[in-house]
Amino acid sequence: MASTTGTLYIISAPSGAGKSSLVKALLDAQPQVRVSVSHTTRPPRPGEVDGVHYHFVSREDFIERLQRDEFLEHAEVFGNFYGTSQRWLEDTLAEGYDLILEIDWQGAQQVRRQMPLTRSIFILPPTREALRQRLTNRGQDSDEVIDGRMREAVSEMSHYVEYDYLVINDDFTHALGDLQAIFRANQLRQETQQQRHARMLSDLLA
Repeated sequence: MASTTGTLYIISAPSGAGKSSLVKALLDAQPQVRVSVSHTTRPPRPGEVDGVHYHFVSREDFIERLQRDEFLEHAEVFGNFYGTSQRWLEDTLAEGYDLILEIDWQGAQQVRRQMPLTRSIFILPPTREALRQRLTNRGQDSDEVIDGRMREAVSEMSHYVEYDYLVINDDFTHALGDLQAIFRANQLRQETQQQRHARMLSDLLA
């Protein structure tokens, strides 16, 4: 098990930008990285598993947890609540794992206020047309719903300036390489390396 404290990452993107696929590929390539499983009041989509993709809870349950201050951040998106368990997050970082929060810009603002050392990444599609095509290809939503998601996407994309890193998902392989480079560079920061190699550094300078 890692001996250093992990780094918290926020990854945000408009619906249809390919965030979920990129994060899955990143997790497959980097076993020291984990993703936070949020609580949500929205119903599961086809293929989603409770406790794996989200913790699916009732609106009443969510509000009770909110009143007990269990969430590091929470937001309402398309009429549904989403929230991140603060205790689980802190325990995972303490074990030395890097941890990804897949949250929107509202949640990102809340987390940065409480944990200013958090690294944040925004994923963008190459064009509006590409984004609409990806939403259409899902085959899950009507044209009216897609129009609403496009309006929401434009609003969300305007917040990219609040993030540390910007990844353009035009070519999937290239975008994944960019994500991996961000994580690798942060793992090599002096503070992290000092924790990880404390004994070696002490021996070198003895």
